Amino acid sequence: MKAFRGLAVLTARMSIAMSALVFGISAQAADKIHLVRAADLPRFSYPVAGSVETLVEDKAAYEAFATQRRADLQSIFDKYQIDDNATLRGLVGEAALIDFMSGRYDDAYKESLQVRELQDKPSAKLLSGSELRAVIDAARTVGNTNSPEFQNAVTTRVSADLNKMPFKVVQDSVKEIEAGKSLAGEGRVIGRLRDVLQPIIDKNHALSSDLAPQVTGARYTLTVGLPLAKPLAKTYQEYLSANIVVKPDIWEARNVALPADAGYSPVTIGIWDSGVDVSLFPGRLDLSNGAPAVIAFDLDSRQTTGNLFPLTPDVVANLPREKGYLQGFSDLTSNIQSPQADQVKDLLSNLKPDAYRSTMESISMVDDWAHGTHVTGIATAGNPYARVAVARISFDYKLTPDPCPSRALTERTVQADFEYVKFFKAQHVRVVNMSWGGDVKGYESGLEQCGIGKTADDRKAIARELFDRERDGLKEAMASAPEILFVAAAGNSDNNAAFIENIPAGIQLPNLLAVGAVDQAGDEASFTSYGPTVVVDANGYQVKSVIPGGETVALSGTSMAAPQVTNLAGKLFAIDPRLTPERVVTLIKETSTKSDDQRRNLMNPAEAVKRLKGELGK
Repeated sequence: MKAFRGLAVLTARMSIAMSALVFGISAQAADKIHLVRAADLPRFSYPVAGSVETLVEDKAAYEAFATQRRADLQSIFDKYQIDDNATLRGLVGEAALIDFMSGRYDDAYKESLQVRELQDKPSAKLLSGSELRAVIDAARTVGNTNSPEFQNAVTTRVSADLNKMPFKVVQDSVKEIEAGKSLAGEGRVIGRLRDVLQPIIDKNHALSSDLAPQVTGARYTLTVGLPLAKPLAKTYQEYLSANIVVKPDIWEARNVALPADAGYSPVTIGIWDSGVDVSLFPGRLDLSNGAPAVIAFDLDSRQTTGNLFPLTPDVVANLPREKGYLQGFSDLTSNIQSPQADQVKDLLSNLKPDAYRSTMESISMVDDWAHGTHVTGIATAGNPYARVAVARISFDYKLTPDPCPSRALTERTVQADFEYVKFFKAQHVRVVNMSWGGDVKGYESGLEQCGIGKTADDRKAIARELFDRERDGLKEAMASAPEILFVAAAGNSDNNAAFIENIPAGIQLPNLLAVGAVDQAGDEASFTSYGPTVVVDANGYQVKSVIPGGETVALSGTSMAAPQVTNLAGKLFAIDPRLTPERVVTLIKETSTKSDDQRRNLMNPAEAVKRLKGELGK
């Protein structure tokens, strides 16, 4: 399992967008195999001998790889009906980038126009494929992709396209894109090839179809994307500077704080996350046994101690700097110029390949370490009756899984889930926040990275067995506590949580509620996942809260949206402890309002509290 970390929202924007729609689908939909979950897609394997850097940088080697990969993609389009737009976008985006890199400009351009029909979110419908079309136009006009004339043609076209777009709709996405461009650097691309892909090749002598897109993405980035990064970052920044419009904040009017003298009941909130700096929440700790209520499991899913995940000595020695990076990422996402933002730009844009692993793992470790405390601040705000029970997970921050997936580890994880829920019951927890998740593809990726399984199909089968066991165990554990409401973050992958089988967000239970993210104006966040299990949305864009030590940082993600709903549930339980989780879910859903585009259900804490008080005659 992995936290839906705020940093992940920004790093997702660091990669080049692959937006396109496939062409030449020859079979009729009725003749195709209908896919009902992403994990049922066929697997392919691509032999790689020697260095992955050579594969990426050598034109002949890459073309041979890309030709086979493109044929395999076409076989998917011809044989399968994929109703999930996000999954289809990922596949056809890869195909489009291959087509562009192979000089098939007409096909790539046509696909980039068609992809807009697959986009659901208003911002994505406007921005999708714009940059790729600018690159194609410039390549046609100039005749190359590596000259100042080419760069000027690209930025001119991008600027013209941006100026036609409604700033209110696209501003959040443009800020994220600009931040990603400002962090671009060759060292990070090469470092990932060496530290992530090369060890997989050394173990398996091949790359799976899940990792194949990274080869094409790396080649595009090194040959086209990086030279364009700074000019495009300047173009996006100029657009933002010329359109300074502060979005209205709908949440202030919807917020509600419970008065301390109202005589409501104490309510214990479980923070099932990376740990909590309990010193920051005096008077909010569940002290029923004379000490803060804490349960913790380590990376091996063995019970351990401690409120927070232990940092390595190197990270502890540089903790002020590492915290500054968290602030810098936050400022970049908000388009705020600050010394911390400059430090992050300098760090990642100039990162040397041999420093990639240590740098990225340190950033990930600190982000995970801070995550649970940040969530707790959101979940308890404005509720003097809230008490906190800490259920600490140890998230794996490393580039290569450690420990590797195994049946024994999965069994321990399932048992740990039951112990967590047993702990919640013992502490009389009424609502639990779960700002984390995982899916079957995560298992498959871990197996490949660890060299487990002879073939891609072997890994698919093993991953399915392990994932199903963990999913069923987690579901059974939550179902065993019908008196507790579990609130899950939808995820930050812009996917249908049910289709990709995200857990816990994709699980259906009467005492489980999944939450999507919008921004301060109620506009859908670019990163938020969605689907039939995601029934309410809350502010998940640059939400301020505390991190260990007491600093305040704004982070983005469905991780920040879920505790807003947990917060409301805690207040409802405090007002009326007799409420059931099902009744709380109904109150939250029935008092939510539709977003302007009718796509999202925006929570309304003030209205939910008002309705409950009205029902109680208070």
